[in-house]
Amino acid sequence: MPDAPILQSTLTCPHCGHVKTETMPTDACQWFYECEGCHVLLRPKPGDCCVFCSYGTVAFPPIQEHGRGHCC
Repeated sequence: MPDAPILQSTLTCPHCGHVKTETMPTDACQWFYECEGCHVLLRPKPGDCCVFCSYGTVAFPPIQEHGRGHCC
């Protein structure tokens, strides 16, 4: 039986370096995230499906389970 996906990911803002651990949604990609440090609206980098894949320590749960081709 495969391991359950990790639901906590630590996001790091590329603008100010603010770090915060968040719980990822399991049913939809998160395309926007407002940094609590500088209030910049983060969006996924080209080729990524969500902000957790771009700026987090852990990839979005469907990618953890099935690989990069299995996202939104």
